[in-house]
Amino acid sequence: MKIGSIDIVGVLDGTARLPLAGTVVHARGARWECHHQPVGADGRIGMAVGSFLLRPGGRTVLVDAGTGPGFEHDGFATGGLLDNLRRAGVEPEEVTDVVFTHLHVDHVGWSTVRGEAVFPKATFRMHAADWAYFTTGETADPAVREIFEPITGRIETFDAETELVPGLIARPAPGHTPGSTVFVVSDAGERALLLGDVLHTVGELTDPEWEGMFDVDRSAATAVRQRFAAELEASGDVFAPAHFPDLAFGRLISAGGIRRFAWA
Repeated sequence: MKIGSIDIVGVLDGTARLPLAGTVVHARGARWECHHQPVGADGRIGMAVGSFLLRPGGRTVLVDAGTGPGFEHDGFATGGLLDNLRRAGVEPEEVTDVVFTHLHVDHVGWSTVRGEAVFPKATFRMHAADWAYFTTGETADPAVREIFEPITGRIETFDAETELVPGLIARPAPGHTPGSTVFVVSDAGERALLLGDVLHTVGELTDPEWEGMFDVDRSAATAVRQRFAAELEASGDVFAPAHFPDLAFGRLISAGGIRRFAWA
């Protein structure tokens, strides 16, 4: 996707096939009818796992960092991020910034491997609320703490909407996690929104009664999702959540008062 002069490239780490029933739930028990992400005979839907690469303001930025190598979790087949990054023409040493939509382990895993920084020249940026939630107190995730321990001196946090680098704005969107963040890429009057896990499926946009099962605060996440759906419908901006198949972009359009999704 090209936004003004900024290219946004999806960099796959791999794929996941997750049970629909463990991913989303409908408030009134409606059946899943979404040809964009069909349910297989195994009751699962396909998702992508990876990062978005962009180069705004002369910097080389990764949005999220996949699972890392050797990730073992039901339905996941990942580990290809670095190979695919190189296919996109970027070596890990060239990455200047890694920014996170949130700190679930499938978004941070390539930050370090075996105690060494994978992107040795990068600054790592995340919302302060997620840093606190995932690395301190009763909610801390040992796997996340282990990943970030070698690079704590290169971590920067934010706690409000801010432009991290020219053309890349972080917009807090709490709900999926306390520090869930949407990144807005803008240049030359054009915009694209990288939504992270504000939603996992097309159905959550076209029918607001579908809710995510992975949300820390489901009511807050639903409100945020509906707010972004209304914004995207009105603006026509392209957007990409973190797990749409092939990390594809789309648009939300309205026809006869019904929201519909179209691949961009």
